Amino acid sequence: MRISKSWTLVALLVILMLMAACVAPAPTTGGEQAAPAAGAEAAATAEEGEEAAAPAEAAIKIGLVTDVGRVNDRSFNQSAWTGVQNAAAALGLGEDDYKYIETQDAKDYADNIGQFIDAGYNVIVTVGFALGEATITAAKDNPDVYFIGVDQFQAEAIPNLVGLIFHEDHAGFLAGALAAHLTKSGTIAAVLGTDLVPPVVAFKEGYEAGARYINPDIKIISTYHPGELSQAFVDPEWGAATAKQAIDQGADVIFGAGGQTGNGALQETATHEGLYCIGVDTDQWETVPAAHPCLVSSATKEITPGVEDLIAKAAQGVYESGNYYGGAGLAPFHDFEDKIPQEVKDELAAIDAGLKDGSISTGYGQ
Repeated sequence: MRISKSWTLVALLVILMLMAACVAPAPTTGGEQAAPAAGAEAAATAEEGEEAAAPAEAAIKIGLVTDVGRVNDRSFNQSAWTGVQNAAAALGLGEDDYKYIETQDAKDYADNIGQFIDAGYNVIVTVGFALGEATITAAKDNPDVYFIGVDQFQAEAIPNLVGLIFHEDHAGFLAGALAAHLTKSGTIAAVLGTDLVPPVVAFKEGYEAGARYINPDIKIISTYHPGELSQAFVDPEWGAATAKQAIDQGADVIFGAGGQTGNGALQETATHEGLYCIGVDTDQWETVPAAHPCLVSSATKEITPGVEDLIAKAAQGVYESGNYYGGAGLAPFHDFEDKIPQEVKDELAAIDAGLKDGSISTGYGQ
């Protein structure tokens, strides 16, 4: 009996030990809890980082105010709005977090900016030289809002305002040099917005200087829009008529630099076989398909990437102020690529390098 009970006790002890082994945690060195795998820790950290970053991104709300004219002007305003759209997409913003207002009358500049401020937008892009004064006033009155003024030179640095500006004279110089190489008649023309806007003057003077750099004896017909600032960039009929007048005077290359007004000049030139035209601000091959028959290139300002970059920096807490220079140059030749001799392309590249390093001067502002 005693032997039977002893074996029973032994058997029970063995069973209990086996059960304990199954449920007890595996021991770790020093008796501490085992650390999670490096990959799991990194994933957890990444998730925490994403959760922490999300509110900062959602807090960015971007408003854009155009100068007088439409946001889809296929040139200046559209380039800035595309920059806003690209930045918003990169930040993962919703549709309610970025919007635009098209200014119908210059007296509404301040009110349009104010609409975004009242609605809680904290990054406001104002597009055009004419909005400069209203933008400065709004920036001083609202130090917690960040302003990006496209084509607005800042004489005084304000911490929450940056002027996105460009060397338009450089882009114009390259366009003029190209025009001088292309002309067969020895006469070229420029159809321009108003001379009340310094960037337009810079394009014009650069264009003329670049053409004379190639041919000092070239004839240049440059015409500014005669109307008020509110009319100068939204008058394609005048642009077309002015281009036609220049063509009648022998011009065979037309530079259209004036928003929708310039677009009218490009489209008119396209109806005349064998002539060339040059666009402005953006690569207008992408925006004015009606000009394809003549559109050899465009004198560009990198407005889209400039706006996009400044918004991205602001989202990271980096606020540029004063003046921020965006790139300027010539757009691709597209269908005219094979019609431009390699020696001309090489010379344009050399001119571009000279403009950038200062060995070639446009003479603008001197």
